[in-house]
Amino acid sequence: MAAFGAAVTTNTNPNKSFEVAQPPSDSVSSLCFSPKANYLVATSWDNQVRCWEIMQNGAALGSTPKASIAHDQPVLCSAWKDDGTTVFSGGCDKQAKMWPLSGNQPVTVAMHDEPIKEIAWIPEMNLLVTGSWDKTLKYWDTRQSNPVHTQQLPDRCYSFTVRHPLMVVGTADRNLIVFNLQNPQIEFKRITSPLKYQTRCVAAFPDQQGFLVGSIEGRVGVHHLDESQQAKNFTFKCHRDGNEIYSVNSLNFHPVHHTFATAGSDGAFNFWDKDSKQRLKAMARCGQPIPCSTFNNDGSIFAYAVCYDWSKGAENHNPATAKTNIFLHLPQ
Repeated sequence: MAAFGAAVTTNTNPNKSFEVAQPPSDSVSSLCFSPKANYLVATSWDNQVRCWEIMQNGAALGSTPKASIAHDQPVLCSAWKDDGTTVFSGGCDKQAKMWPLSGNQPVTVAMHDEPIKEIAWIPEMNLLVTGSWDKTLKYWDTRQSNPVHTQQLPDRCYSFTVRHPLMVVGTADRNLIVFNLQNPQIEFKRITSPLKYQTRCVAAFPDQQGFLVGSIEGRVGVHHLDESQQAKNFTFKCHRDGNEIYSVNSLNFHPVHHTFATAGSDGAFNFWDKDSKQRLKAMARCGQPIPCSTFNNDGSIFAYAVCYDWSKGAENHNPATAKTNIFLHLPQ
């Protein structure tokens, strides 16, 4: 048993994934791939947004850092425009930036009264949507300085997922608010989470018929929106080790097979099939938590960050010794 407070050296890459070059100097808060090509963006607590080009050569993956921009405070979320030309990022400086990758300077396109926790581009509406701890969602036409619509939420936005016309927002106090984006001013449905503990992440089904929700208590709920499908709803345990229970930090559907990945504070990522209610593959636990993960546009690459995830607060984080990695895995 390690002495209390002593560093436990464990393997951060037991799955022999490919390492991304020049990772951030502090924890990674979000990862997103371009919808058009293998460009990966990461946001970090070191106030930076970084972009890499990912190259595949047979069974090997390489990465080249391409560009980066800075926010004034830690960056919490990121999204790509559907044409792959532009990156959006938001964070603790309460603003969202639009970064044209053609080399132009980033511009501020959204403002909130509190940090921006979530961001998404909705191509069907040609709008950016931001979710904040100020208990609002705001929709933005990036050519205008004021939001085209501000939606009050019952509590702080912790997570959201958009697959037009479905949008699901997870807030504090276990609220799940469902919107039909064809009528975004009205809540379609408000659900109390089927999980007993704080919501950490949500992911809309690829067919827009429901969503996944993950909590801090190592559990995922599978929820269908149609009343006639309620019998198909279930929850399952994951990211647990005996009596140790870890947060589910990330949920990603595979863009082709519609299986999904979970990643957690236990440092593991697993692949699941909700329809057969089976775990398809469990990966070895990394030495640190996985705060975020994502698939590339064709599902051939799964990216995940391994670093401190703030689940035990600032007092358990030593930036001097903390190591941050971003890994690339080739799913079978």
